[in-house]
Amino acid sequence: MTTDQTGTIPDAEPLAAAADLGAALRELIEISVTTTVAPAEVRAAAALVREATERLSVARRPASRLPALDDVSTGRRVFNPVTGLGNALAPPLAVRREEDGVVAEVTLGVAYEGPPSFVHGGMSALFMDQLLGSAAAAAGLWGMTAHLELDYRGPLPLETRLVLRARVAEQSGRKSLITGTIALADDPDRVLVEARGVFVMPRPEKVAAYFGAITDASGRHTPPRRPGDATAIDDGH
Repeated sequence: MTTDQTGTIPDAEPLAAAADLGAALRELIEISVTTTVAPAEVRAAAALVREATERLSVARRPASRLPALDDVSTGRRVFNPVTGLGNALAPPLAVRREEDGVVAEVTLGVAYEGPPSFVHGGMSALFMDQLLGSAAAAAGLWGMTAHLELDYRGPLPLETRLVLRARVAEQSGRKSLITGTIALADDPDRVLVEARGVFVMPRPEKVAAYFGAITDASGRHTPPRRPGDATAIDDGH
């Protein structure tokens, strides 16, 4: 965040509002898949949600314009679907450094269900992709996912604390091999999901082709300086 001459944070209120909306929507999503109220109540709630959607839709940014609250140079991505406080799809994960890699803990509700009472396997892939990218970022190795594979050794239970870890295993030129795991927080040595990913720094011409239309919130051409979606990592300070 930037500060003005008074030392205040100009975007503190918009950021707090976005985080508040994200939290409220997460609660709504979880309730929407677990509620057993009468159909009339469900329809009444749907009408309220549509009213809120109409209020929010009067001013929108195009996908090619970065949110005003984001700062890709520092990794602040408020609406990232895994770590973004403002994104209702995100749990959200808070990623922090740990020894030679990164770690995050999360408890997933029924909204993330695949097999009854267990986490959808695709969610594991989403979270692992994010965490592997964060491990690359923590090591100063920017890039985009070129290959991702997962081994599912056991199902992940819902409403149970999970621990996710990732670290850079190999690095050569523009390519990095990154590995990660998911386990129960209470049994971290028994790996339930194992991931391996190859991350590649695109050549300059690819960066221009992928991100040439990206602008900042003011509409100024602002291609990312480090391709990928690695978000801010808590250094524990």
